[in-house]
Amino acid sequence: MKTILITNDDGIHSPGLSALKTALIQLGTVITIAPDRDNSAISHALTMNRPLLLKELEKDTYCLNGTPTDCVAIGLNKVIGHQPDLLVSGINSGPNLGDDISYSGTVSAAIEGTMYSVPSLAISLANPDLQGFTAAETIVRKLALKTMQHGLPADTLMNINIPANRTIKGIRVTRQGRRIWKQSIQEIKDPSGKIHYWIGGGLPLMDAGKDTDVHAVESGYISITPIHLDRTNHEGISYFKEDLLLEELNHSPDPFSTSE
Repeated sequence: MKTILITNDDGIHSPGLSALKTALIQLGTVITIAPDRDNSAISHALTMNRPLLLKELEKDTYCLNGTPTDCVAIGLNKVIGHQPDLLVSGINSGPNLGDDISYSGTVSAAIEGTMYSVPSLAISLANPDLQGFTAAETIVRKLALKTMQHGLPADTLMNINIPANRTIKGIRVTRQGRRIWKQSIQEIKDPSGKIHYWIGGGLPLMDAGKDTDVHAVESGYISITPIHLDRTNHEGISYFKEDLLLEELNHSPDPFSTSE
């Protein structure tokens, strides 16, 4: 019997998490460990300044007063007595494309699973209504089954984004694009006239590359992107060594002196 750990960043009561469990329950034992509240855009945060409380709501279903990354770490180290066969994070309400990946709690939970060498999927839905979640269940089940059968490359997670279109055109394997938000910080005033700032909204400036996750979803395709844990720019290593000559600083007089 396969063991599948699921989590999310929208919270234990989100319809996406319920749809995810429904999609995977036929494939093995599904253990749910999710935050007790919305943790969207919390990225890869770990809670280290207070203790965490894990509550068992029913058999194999838990909520935690922490982040998605907390849920995965505690689930793998304290709840499940063995290495699970799969970790799936989602189904997120809204896409996680381009630069949004850096902020996403959904993707970060899959990153944490990948760090523990568990094949991990992050799944997001551009049209987060009940009909959309139901349509996503078949896709999730097929990708989960294929992953458990064949595995994933080392240190690599699968980031899946399902478009809003009712008629999905197909699947595209993509690279991470760019999606930067313009005018995303709103300035508001409280009743006393003090200025406050609200981050969110705005207009997305998108990478037009046809091989990107952004373009695929905008065109009505499911985007599947391999995300690697190694963020090193390997071309940048040569630039730092040969153009900036950073290592030559080792040979200058008093190279690490604090006085100039």
